[in-house]
Amino acid sequence: MDELKRIIRDIPDFPKKGIIFKDITTLLSDAKSFHRMVDLLAHRYLGEKIDQIVGIEARGFILGAALAYKLGTGITLVRKPGKLPYQTCSINYDLEYGSDSLEIHEDAFKKGDRVIIADDLLATGGTMAAVFELVENIGAEVHECAFMAELEFLNGRSRLPDGKVYSLLKL
Repeated sequence: MDELKRIIRDIPDFPKKGIIFKDITTLLSDAKSFHRMVDLLAHRYLGEKIDQIVGIEARGFILGAALAYKLGTGITLVRKPGKLPYQTCSINYDLEYGSDSLEIHEDAFKKGDRVIIADDLLATGGTMAAVFELVENIGAEVHECAFMAELEFLNGRSRLPDGKVYSLLKL
């Protein structure tokens, strides 16, 4: 795990002064590290009954698609408003400085489907908490929220149900 952590690049003062941005593109572009990360994450769910992976725009699409492929499931996309072509369900949620919305196709799941919600990074947890609610509102059961990495000092895990969060890397 330390080898994977070392590949993630720190970008100071991005997107604003005082923030150290964790740039995962360095891990994604390194074939050996990317394969290892996906294999390690997928291994957790082998033998589990998982019907769908849910990927959150935009970097969650990368991790979600790779995880869906490894587990032999499909991937369902959660996007910003107006980006999905069919009828959608939406959720509004608060951010640190404002609010945002996300949408999912209303027919994304069959009632009771077991899903994993995948994203690259768990920070404050607000987006994931909203997606968790959105997925459950349309009838799926969230097996777990899976992250490549977690910024533990931001305590985003506290905004999600106990026992429903897994992070491969702790930063």
